[in-house]
Amino acid sequence: EVQLVESGGGLVQAGGSLRLSCAASGFTFADFTIGWFRQAPGKEREAVSCISTTDFSFDYIASVKGRFTIARDNAKNTVYLRMSSLKPEDTAVYYCAANSGLCSGHLGVYNYWGQGTQVTVSS
Repeated sequence: EVQLVESGGGLVQAGGSLRLSCAASGFTFADFTIGWFRQAPGKEREAVSCISTTDFSFDYIASVKGRFTIARDNAKNTVYLRMSSLKPEDTAVYYCAANSGLCSGHLGVYNYWGQGTQVTVSS
C-alpha cells in the first residue's frame, strides 16, 4: 500500500537539466520528511537533499549546492528535485525516501523507499 515512485530520469549531456519527481501514496505525506539519495555504480548510497514538513531544506553534497533544488507539493503528494548544470559525476540511480522524523543524511532513519530512477550524464 505504501509507495514512493520516482520518475524523470534519463540520459542528458553535461550542462543539461532534469526534474525528478517522487509520487507518494499510502501514508500521510504532509507529516513526513522526504529525502533524495543517489548511488553510483560501485559506490555507497549517499544523501543528496532533504525537505522537512515545514519546507526547510538541506543539501548534503557540496557540489550540488546552487545546482539542485528540492521542493514539495503536499496537495499532489509529490516531491521534486530540479537538477541543472549536470555533470558526469552526477550519474547515479536517484532514490526518494520518507522519514517520520527530522531531516537526516543517514539511510537508517528512513521508513519508506522508492525503486529509483536512473540519471546518466554524458560528457
